[in-house]
Amino acid sequence: MAKDGDTRSGDTPEKPPAGTAPTPVAEEPAEPSDWEVRFRYLLADFDNFRRRTERDRAGVRSEAEATLLRRLIPLVEGFQNAESAGKSLPSSDPLRRGLELLSRELNAVLRSVGFAPVAQVGEPFRPEEHEAVGETPDAKDVPDGAVAEIVQQGYRFQGGLLRPAKVLVARAAKKAESPSVSVPEPGEVDASDPAIEESSE
Repeated sequence: MAKDGDTRSGDTPEKPPAGTAPTPVAEEPAEPSDWEVRFRYLLADFDNFRRRTERDRAGVRSEAEATLLRRLIPLVEGFQNAESAGKSLPSSDPLRRGLELLSRELNAVLRSVGFAPVAQVGEPFRPEEHEAVGETPDAKDVPDGAVAEIVQQGYRFQGGLLRPAKVLVARAAKKAESPSVSVPEPGEVDASDPAIEESSE
């Protein structure tokens, strides 16, 4: 008979063997809390806002530069006229050398910002960039439908058009073909004409 405090051999819990770790219980992944979902949406909205703001800022800056360049076109053309007039001076003339130096610097700056002319003699006519103000059949070495003469140069800026170019378009001269009609000379009468035979009866 077992006394109080004694434990029976059948009631003793079995201990795992030494050196073996207990098997962990698989835990289900915790669902994201409400604040975490809201934070992800807020982060995505902020990223979209940042991209849209940068795009709008770039558009405003490009439009401001285009407006400034559009106002500078008359000055650029005036300087080009002065440079053309300066070519009549001797090559050693300080004024001509100064104009040529300024021309190189100005053209380099304009090219760096994407400012470029749109028309060139001999290239095909493009209605999206050229404005035809007339036609000329006397263009030499210019194919039909191409730019024969530039009346006023146009300019583009970063892919956009600042001002269209006014040009003359080459057109091949068309020869007027008139139907050949034989007119009888005075005194020549065709005896086979039935109208003549009827009038003679």
